Amino acid sequence: MPDTRFDVLAIGNAIVDIIARCDDAFVAGHGLNKGHMHLIDAERSATLYADVGPAVETSGGCAGNTAAGVASLGGRAAFIGKVTDDQLGKIFRHDMTAQGITFDSVPSTGAPTATSIILVTPDGERTMSTFLGACVLLDEADVSPMLVQAAKITYLEGYLFDPPAAKRAFRLAAKLAHAAGRKVSLSLSDAFCVDRHRAEFLDLIRGSVDIVFANTAEIASLYQTTDFEAACDRIAKDAPLSAITRGAQGSVIIRGTERIVVPAEPIATVVDATGAGDLYASGFLYGHARGAPLATCGRLASIAAAEVIGHIGPRPERRLADLIAEKGVAA
Repeated sequence: MPDTRFDVLAIGNAIVDIIARCDDAFVAGHGLNKGHMHLIDAERSATLYADVGPAVETSGGCAGNTAAGVASLGGRAAFIGKVTDDQLGKIFRHDMTAQGITFDSVPSTGAPTATSIILVTPDGERTMSTFLGACVLLDEADVSPMLVQAAKITYLEGYLFDPPAAKRAFRLAAKLAHAAGRKVSLSLSDAFCVDRHRAEFLDLIRGSVDIVFANTAEIASLYQTTDFEAACDRIAKDAPLSAITRGAQGSVIIRGTERIVVPAEPIATVVDATGAGDLYASGFLYGHARGAPLATCGRLASIAAAEVIGHIGPRPERRLADLIAEKGVAA
C-alpha cells in the first residue's frame, strides 16, 4: 500500500472569486436567488461584473478553499482542478502552491479560467454567479491515481458534478481511493445542485462515499423533507459518517445511531459567509485524517468556519494552526 503523503486530496472547480458588497435590492434587481449559486455564461458574467462596485479578487472554489484550510491547519493537501494558462489561471496556481498545496493539474487550452461573482449582503449572506469556464473540461484523465492513492481522504465537490465527464472523474477517483484503502468524502455544495442531481448523488453516497457534508437546505433537498430529524435518520442509513451544518446552531455529526451536537464557535459579527462550509469541511477532514475523535473534528471544523466568516474572502486570514493552538485544540 502506498504511503499517505497527503491528509486530503480535494477535487473541484478551480475558480477565481470576485467578491463585492451590495444590498438585497441589487441581488433581486439582477434576478438572483439570494443565498444560492447560479451558473451563468461569459456574457452574463461580464454584464454583472460591470455593475458591481469595488471588489476583492481572490482564488476560491469550494474544494480549493477546503484544501487551503487543511494547509492552514498544518495538514498536507493536494488539489485537482482545471484552469487555463491565462492570467487568472496563473494567479490561481500561484495562490495554491504558495500555501504549500500540491497542484499539478495540466492547464486547459480551451475556455478561460472560471470566475465567480459573489455578492455579499449586509447580513453576511452570499449569492454566487459562476462562469465555469475551464472547470467543465475536467475529466478522468485529470484524476491522478498517484495522488488519490497517496491521500488519506479524497474530497469531492458537489458543484463539479454537472458535466458528464466530471461525474466519471468522481467515480474513478472513488474507485481508486477505495482500492487503495482510502476514504472518500462528498460535499453536497448547494440545494439547487442537489435538486439537479438527487438520484445520482444518492447513488454515489450509498455506493462510494464514506463522509458526507451538507447544510440544512441541502439535506432537506436530498431527502425532500423539511423534517430535520427525519433527514438525519435517512443519511445515517445511507452514509457511514456525515456532518450537517446549521449556521448559528452549530452542526450535527452523524454516525449510525450516534449524534454529536457541536456548537458554533462564537463570533462577534458575520462579515461574509463565503467559504464557511468549505472551511468547516477542512477542519473536520484534517481532524479525521489525523485520527481525532469526532467531537474534536467538529470543534476544529467550527473554529475554521468561524475564522473565515469574520472577514471578506473564502480563505483564512489567520493561520489556523496558530488559532487552534491558542484555543487548546489539537488533532
